[in-house]
Amino acid sequence: MKDGIRERLIVSLDAPDIQEARAVVERIGEAVSFYKIGYQLAFCGGLDLVRALMGEGKQVFLDMKLLDIDNTVAKGVERIAELGVSMLTLHAYPKAMRAAVNAAKGSPLCLLGVTVLTSMDADDLEEAGYAGTPEALVLKRAAQAREAGMGGIVCSAEEAGAVRAIVGPDMAVVTPGIRPAGAEAGDQKRVMTPNDAIRAGASHLVVGRPIMNAADPAAAARAILDDMLRAAWPANR
Repeated sequence: MKDGIRERLIVSLDAPDIQEARAVVERIGEAVSFYKIGYQLAFCGGLDLVRALMGEGKQVFLDMKLLDIDNTVAKGVERIAELGVSMLTLHAYPKAMRAAVNAAKGSPLCLLGVTVLTSMDADDLEEAGYAGTPEALVLKRAAQAREAGMGGIVCSAEEAGAVRAIVGPDMAVVTPGIRPAGAEAGDQKRVMTPNDAIRAGASHLVVGRPIMNAADPAAAARAILDDMLRAAWPANR
């Protein structure tokens, strides 16, 4: 398998408890080396799992979607940077991003700005009080993330190409809402296959249920990696 592909697939450990998450990691084995831990696990011992995974040579993406006053965001980022995780999310509000970037200076932590959740469409944004389309808001926040010095952004794969044009080749473009061909979308409204997401400009793909709920999670992960590989991954991503 081409070098680098395995590190671009991030499995979202959407499990109800640490024991189930651990069981999935063991079943996946060496097929995957990068895991995302969000709210569900973070508040039931997930930080201990973070340390354990890193101790086993895995990379961890801590999906906390931070947003608060500048000082609170900065202090939180400082503590998270000390954990040694690879990626951390915060909502892509300019002030919060600038505070986070300043707090993370000197660490290898990649800060990701969350643009528009992949579970949201135009009607959802209107209900929340935002004018315009999800795509327009994503692109605006991508430009603000670049200006703030963020390490990357999170967006739907549908917007990955336009975002890549804005942020350039060096920033990470992390895309959740990835579904293999024929898989159910679930509660995601803006989805794409692994192959199409890579072709669109994504650098990292986040996949949860299609791997977590598979009869053979390792085989499901390898199938997704094969689909990514068929996209003829550019050498500079």
